[in-house]
Amino acid sequence: MFGEVVRGHRRRGGLTQEELAARTGLSVRHIRDLESGRVARPRPATMRLLADAFALVGPERDRFLAGPPGSTGADGAPAQLPAAAFGFVGRADALARLDEILTLAADQPTAMTLVTVSGTAGVGKTALAVHWAHRVARRFPDGQLYVNLRGFDPGGTPVSPSTALAGFVNAMAGPGDRPPTTLDEQVARFRSLLGRRRMLIVLDNAANAGQVRPLMPGAPGCLVLVTSRDQLAGLVSVDGAHPITLDVLSPAESHELLARRLGVHRVAAEPAAADTIVGASAGLPLALSVVAARAAIQNRFPLADLAADLSPAIGRLDAFDGGEAVTDLRRVMSWSYRLLDASTARLFRLLSVHPGPDLAVPAAASLAGGTPAQARRQLAGLARAHLLTEHRPGRYTCHDLLRAYATELASARDSEADRQAARSRLLDHYLSVAYAADELLYPQRDRLPVDPPGPGVAPIALADRGRAVGWFTDEYPVLLSALRLAVDHGFDRHACHLAWTITTYLNRCGYWQDWTDSLRTALAAAGRLADPRAEAYAHGTLAFADISLDRYADARHHLEAAADRYRHLGDLAGQARVELNLGWLCDRNSQHRQALRHAREALRLHAAAGHVNGRAFALNAVGWSCAQLGDQQAAIGACEQALELFTSADNLLGQAVTWGSLGHAHLRLGASSRAVACYENAVRLRHEIGDRRLEADALASLGDAHLASGDPASARLTWQRALDILGSLREADPNPVEARLATLR
Repeated sequence: MFGEVVRGHRRRGGLTQEELAARTGLSVRHIRDLESGRVARPRPATMRLLADAFALVGPERDRFLAGPPGSTGADGAPAQLPAAAFGFVGRADALARLDEILTLAADQPTAMTLVTVSGTAGVGKTALAVHWAHRVARRFPDGQLYVNLRGFDPGGTPVSPSTALAGFVNAMAGPGDRPPTTLDEQVARFRSLLGRRRMLIVLDNAANAGQVRPLMPGAPGCLVLVTSRDQLAGLVSVDGAHPITLDVLSPAESHELLARRLGVHRVAAEPAAADTIVGASAGLPLALSVVAARAAIQNRFPLADLAADLSPAIGRLDAFDGGEAVTDLRRVMSWSYRLLDASTARLFRLLSVHPGPDLAVPAAASLAGGTPAQARRQLAGLARAHLLTEHRPGRYTCHDLLRAYATELASARDSEADRQAARSRLLDHYLSVAYAADELLYPQRDRLPVDPPGPGVAPIALADRGRAVGWFTDEYPVLLSALRLAVDHGFDRHACHLAWTITTYLNRCGYWQDWTDSLRTALAAAGRLADPRAEAYAHGTLAFADISLDRYADARHHLEAAADRYRHLGDLAGQARVELNLGWLCDRNSQHRQALRHAREALRLHAAAGHVNGRAFALNAVGWSCAQLGDQQAAIGACEQALELFTSADNLLGQAVTWGSLGHAHLRLGASSRAVACYENAVRLRHEIGDRRLEADALASLGDAHLASGDPASARLTWQRALDILGSLREADPNPVEARLATLR
């Protein structure tokens, strides 16, 4: 209890409660309330007054101001900070400034505090941010959010604000939640979730102010800490950010870092060699850490040998020569590289081909054309040599300077043909697994076939839908980067299929911007291929996304383009899919007779093509349109035929949709009990496939059926369930459900 801590400090200082009150300016009554526990969490200003009165300094003061263990907020609060690096030293001025800014923030309780930490690559911006964030985490009882925005990652794709917001909202809103469909709605949702919360948000490696601004909360009490190689002057001038520029370590700090990594006695035994190492590393923490890692691995080597290797000047990493006196990173990194066996060294070079942000063992095996067992051994060797980091179990990443070094080595030692072959194996790996995972998520989906992977590609067997979702969750940032890799290096067919294999996952998880961006990439790639079938499929899938996101004009354009190509190909099933989506588009615009015509044409074409699932979807569309036009018996007949076909094909999505259509028709006929049964089936199946938006729609209709059957209590409970989902998704207008509930009050 915090009161016991205060009482302990007071007694150790030989103070009475009255004397402590006089020193702090607090009332004696307030001191008593603190010590008795009646004030469980005092204001930061009060805690600082007490710390001053107790003459607390250094770590002891930090621990006091952080509060007692267990004051971090409610269970389940986000705690996304990565682990702090071992051996953090120095940065006293920067840490003091950060503490000062935090103190100033407490005096402005209505303001959101923004801090930028800028500096050259490898100077330790992330290390400082994470170290300080852990130190003050207890001051933010509602949790900590973290994202690496990859703004200066040369091998990957910067994280879009939409993607970062989706991750934050998923972390705060709970399982099954998804962000809204537009960036503006995502920003609003994020800021709503942060309302009245005190959270620390670390935005690491930002490219520019535009990448940061959508991720800034409007909530007072939150602190946003941004790191970047850019000074982010716009955030300082326009948004009132507190800028901190991080310089290189001082010689004393560099010596301290070396001693912490290698041991005080070893460094003290060779002071001249230690001075050479520190001087050659130029105070850059990354360079010094690599040197220390080499010395730690070869702990029998004299430091003088390492210092001698630093003396010859062989140039710098060109891409990171910012005009400052930085170390020769090529020479420093070569120490670890030269210790590698030939196969591990080759994998390190080929890592420059991988788009990032990280990779798993099977991907590494495919990259090198070896077995997973070989890749696992090689990755472990690279991690031991500090040329790679296992940042999560089985997943590896490396700093961008190390990636730049690997790129130079690969350019010098591996032919372009070898590197292109590695890219081909890597893309084959991701495409083959993504295709299989997508089949598990939606087995009945119409998809274009892909070629089998080439030799040297490591397979992954996904046992079930849960494993498929887990694989997509781990890999979807990599898949987006792989999509860009495919485009940049002439693998247009891979680009098309990669985009199409991730569309189900991105749609269901609510990564709307990534969804549409990837589909546009596929459309452009299909155009370069001049493949009419790929172009038709690309237009059709993009039209589906546009209808889902209410972009009706764009959808019609893509549907017309798809229809034209499918007609020239003589593809009846493709033409039928277009007709079905045209009917959906008409229904969205309340053009029910046109929708029925398109549905009947889709049914005719699917029947001619022998497409069972397509016939079932078309029959359901016919039934739905008949219901909108008042012919409920025709609607029920068509939907029952659709349900029979969907059941025989084990198509859960189709069954879920059709049960909703049947419930609608029975409710309009006045058969409320039958409608309840239909909607209950629809709710169950939609929940099972994980489509929360469809589930909310079915719950709203189920409530209508309960009310019509004379059961207002069940209607109230059901509508509240629907409202809970709609409120969390913010993707549909909750007003109609709220209006239903209002009628029962």
